[in-house]
Amino acid sequence: MKQFDPGEGASIASITDKVRPLAVGMPISSVYFLGETAVFVGAEESAAIVGADGEISRVDIHGGAVLCAASDGARVVTGGDDGKLVALNAKGEVSVLATDAKRRWIDNVALHPDGAVAWSAGKTAYVRSGKSEEKTFDMPSTVGGLAFAPKGLRLAVAHYNGVTLWFPNMAANPEFLEWAGSHLGVTFSPDNKFLVTTMHEPALHGWRLADNRHMRMSGYPGRVRSIAWSAGGKGLATSGADTVIIWPFTSKDGPMGKEPAMLAPLQARVSAVSCHPKHDILAAGYSDGCVLMVRIEDGAEILVRRRGNAAVSALAWSPKGSLLAFGTEDGDAGMVEL
Repeated sequence: MKQFDPGEGASIASITDKVRPLAVGMPISSVYFLGETAVFVGAEESAAIVGADGEISRVDIHGGAVLCAASDGARVVTGGDDGKLVALNAKGEVSVLATDAKRRWIDNVALHPDGAVAWSAGKTAYVRSGKSEEKTFDMPSTVGGLAFAPKGLRLAVAHYNGVTLWFPNMAANPEFLEWAGSHLGVTFSPDNKFLVTTMHEPALHGWRLADNRHMRMSGYPGRVRSIAWSAGGKGLATSGADTVIIWPFTSKDGPMGKEPAMLAPLQARVSAVSCHPKHDILAAGYSDGCVLMVRIEDGAEILVRRRGNAAVSALAWSPKGSLLAFGTEDGDAGMVEL
């Protein structure tokens, strides 16, 4: 596949003229869809809610920096350096779920489909069930990332030198998966068979949960800051290189002994990835502001946004996959209907 420069009128299919620019007026850290409503989470204080008609409404959610965000499709939950955990719905209604007693930063959050929410402050992880029962667990070091397993109430907590697997509703001791280094993010595969972390070094690390066998996933030129499971969990798309790197998870061994696919090469580093909810298509954002849609099967590309002044920091598909939203570090945002 030859490289092209989308800033120079490359001969690639383009839908840039179909993108609706959105004047959200703030740097974007993440974006989520609540139905057909897009919620752009700012890096500081606010979120912007964009309805299907394109109308934008700003909502104040924190008294400072927004440090983390997650969504279960019904709400967006954020943590901030004001020590608050906040929920926002599609109507723009804000509710404070928790306030840290010591006003520590809330820097990780995860949501479970049954309504449970997990968050962390410092070394402490918290889980509040859908029935509002709250449990806490202190980790050996600062929490780097949180993720609920797709089945059962099981929480993965990434930290220095590994991951702790905690069942908040059981008295049994948590399970510890060890791997040297700083683990900054964590995700379960949709089939619940694998666990993968993003690391401070330019690498991922994984475990096959049936026997805790290690999976080394290295070779990146930069740190992996964005990951996304493809439809059906067949592949894990990642940022961190000048191509989208997709690790295969179709066999019982996952990516062990297999080479990843490398799609959509540019002379810029991939900064954000998001996979279509139903089809083998992904969106990739780059450090130069470019956004591409990519067909995973053959690498076919469609240009969504030409390069700009800042890196793409947020990408999301609507639940039906009919809308794609993006945001950048300098506050440029847009949405396209497909």
